[in-house]
Amino acid sequence: MYLLFDIGGTKTRLAFSKDGETFEDPEIFATAESFDEGMELIKNAAEKIIKGRKIFAVAGGIAGTLSEDKKETLVLPNIPTWQGKPIVETLRGIFNVPVFLENDSAVVGLGEAVYGAGKGEKIVSYITVSTGVGGARIVNGKIDENRFGFEPGHQIIDFEEAHCSDCNMKGELEDYVSGHSLEKRFKMDPRDISDEKIWDELAKALAYGINNVIVFWSPDIVVLGGSMMKERGIKVENVKLHLKNILKIFPKHPKIKHSALGDLGGIYGAMALANQKIKI
Repeated sequence: MYLLFDIGGTKTRLAFSKDGETFEDPEIFATAESFDEGMELIKNAAEKIIKGRKIFAVAGGIAGTLSEDKKETLVLPNIPTWQGKPIVETLRGIFNVPVFLENDSAVVGLGEAVYGAGKGEKIVSYITVSTGVGGARIVNGKIDENRFGFEPGHQIIDFEEAHCSDCNMKGELEDYVSGHSLEKRFKMDPRDISDEKIWDELAKALAYGINNVIVFWSPDIVVLGGSMMKERGIKVENVKLHLKNILKIFPKHPKIKHSALGDLGGIYGAMALANQKIKI
């Protein structure tokens, strides 16, 4: 029925859904450095998992900023050679079916809202803290309307750093809590950082970002996910504790939960996106 994809900076996931409710085990492979090679890898992997069965749509997400019509990539920090490429047109030419593309964080957020930690909530804010920081606002089970997507990781939480030419950071949330920034700061893989004081410091920085997300998006729930939110990483409970001392304007805080779908959030979200776009 659907071919579902999740194109990240390091890995690409493809899965086949025969009924729009479940999907088969995904095919996972390294994201190609070049666009043409990436499209060829997707084509070959898709033939392997589709096995000659009919598909009605292709849907999924890619890590970056998209054009207004969601057909081309504008800014892809992790795979820059894919920038400006006609990904929707190319995939439509390969599979000869409608293709639906969204930012990968928005797709994961959609998955969490429909199938995961935000299921049953009207307004879901999803924030992922990984190599970078991304997220989206999901309203009534759909990605909220936007012009160029959502970039909560680029909110400025320290304006003095943002205007300091000699500073190591730009003052953006992503500069304080992302895996990329930690690796630069501590000269090691973030997974090797064992000092809980460091992780609590990051939880506090993230809490300031979540404060801004809440006062701007006014959600029923904030879902936190990504590789930096795992067992060795930023603790959701610590974020909640710091947020109590930061967010005072609202009489009641929204729920704060860890994501529930793990590495397959993008595939779940792609399935939800396909279901919304295609009525069979």
